[in-house]
Amino acid sequence: MTNVPTLTANPDDPRVFSARGAWNVANVEVLERLCERVARVDIRAIDLRRVTALDTVGAWLLERIARGGTARSTRAVLTGVEGPYGDLMAEVQRLNQAGPAERKSVNPVLQKLDQLGRGGERLVFYSAAFLHMFGAFSSALLDVLRHPRSFRLTSTVYQLGRVGWQAVPIMALITFLIGAIIAQQGIFHFRRFGAESYVVDMVGILVLREIGVLIVAIMVAGRSGSAYTAEIGAMKMREEIDALSTMGLDPVAVLILPRILALVVALPILAFLGALAALYGGGLVAWLYGGMSPAIFIARLHDAVSVTHFEVGIIKAPFMAIVIGVVAAVEGLSVKGSAESLGEQTTASVVKSIFLVIVLDGLFAVFFASIGM
Repeated sequence: MTNVPTLTANPDDPRVFSARGAWNVANVEVLERLCERVARVDIRAIDLRRVTALDTVGAWLLERIARGGTARSTRAVLTGVEGPYGDLMAEVQRLNQAGPAERKSVNPVLQKLDQLGRGGERLVFYSAAFLHMFGAFSSALLDVLRHPRSFRLTSTVYQLGRVGWQAVPIMALITFLIGAIIAQQGIFHFRRFGAESYVVDMVGILVLREIGVLIVAIMVAGRSGSAYTAEIGAMKMREEIDALSTMGLDPVAVLILPRILALVVALPILAFLGALAALYGGGLVAWLYGGMSPAIFIARLHDAVSVTHFEVGIIKAPFMAIVIGVVAAVEGLSVKGSAESLGEQTTASVVKSIFLVIVLDGLFAVFFASIGM
């Protein structure tokens, strides 16, 4: 038991301690407990003559006890250190002698300006990456138009099935509920003025012109955009994209072009089916909650809604699909070599896609209003 480390106080002078046993990594748990026990004791000196073994761990713990942290202003003296142990203790004593660096006070105005500048720099960088990817996509599309044989039809059809056909149930359900909620709220509030019939106008115009395509685009951004980012990011981590470049293939033409084209085709179809589901939900609620028969609802819808409203909604869909696909590709190619980076870029892809889709919808609203549509 002589190798068990101990640290005991001298009976004649409680501020002088004697260290015994093996102060090495094999007894690190015991040493940690000893350090915690004497952390707040005012130690003047430590006698090391009876230490049988000492390594870097033990030497540093002894040095930590000697320094005493904030418990006292003066350090303890280490006595009885001889031979190689003395050289080791001398090396350890030279470590971390400098105190903590003083934190400079920062002007809050300058700090805000710095944050604003860094945010502007990130915005410029991301805008450049977005435009670069859009240019690469356009170039790959022009190459396909010039050389139709290079078009990857199988990949495009496969992606169309994933983002289109497989998404129909969830898109129909969500838009059905949105249409039903809009109709219920409209009937509830219009009933005060005896204008329940105008709920048909509200549901029809909102669904066909704005809400329908916007909800579908947001759902596609969360469902398919995130999947694209995760897939491309995983390929980037496994260096599959570099392998494509090494083989002389364009990663944009092989991986990104079929995915974006699938979104461009699928999103208008989903928006159309979503509009039908939303109108059905609104008509069902108008019948069950508002007492409006389906025949009256359809007749009123025919008078309130024109083909122009449908055209406005459908025209937006391909542009929103391009934005979602380009953002997903940019974020996927920005993935570094860790799973954490993959998660961060996938989250950023969804957030940026939804933000840009809403901004694009607002720009289209201003544009169509200016041309009288």
